[in-house]
Amino acid sequence: MIVTYIGLGSNLGDSRQILAQAVQKLATLGQVKTSDLYQSPPMGPQDQPNYLNAVVQLCTTLAPLELLDRLQAFEQEAGRVRLRHWGERTLDLDLLIYGEEQIQNPRLTVPHVGVLERDFVLIPLLDIDPEIQIKATSLKDLDIVKQSKLKVLDDGNWANI
Repeated sequence: MIVTYIGLGSNLGDSRQILAQAVQKLATLGQVKTSDLYQSPPMGPQDQPNYLNAVVQLCTTLAPLELLDRLQAFEQEAGRVRLRHWGERTLDLDLLIYGEEQIQNPRLTVPHVGVLERDFVLIPLLDIDPEIQIKATSLKDLDIVKQSKLKVLDDGNWANI
């Protein structure tokens, strides 16, 4: 089993329900543990709704690209549309971490690009593992974590799995 972390985001439709359904689908791929549920402002264009964000720890036997294919299939099943770069989304699933591996290929970069600069990813990761490190960097010590103003909407049981 490989311990992976998946970032979840949604700001279109019934985002809480969409994310809960995504967690249920992820649970078909292995054992899951969820972070708290957060609300964050959009990272891109500001003329869109706030996002709901969370992270799921998934223990799985799937290879990285096979897992990526499943994540993209789940996005499509949720009606994912890509209207514009960093724009609104029904469901966004990002493979953030895949064990200790560092992966660079045309389809997948792990750890996820920008993970160390996004509080809506870092704070939920720390919910699941307060001692987590990425590339020998302790996440809890990052300034962005210490200065975060993310709004917690619900505890780690929000997905009811």
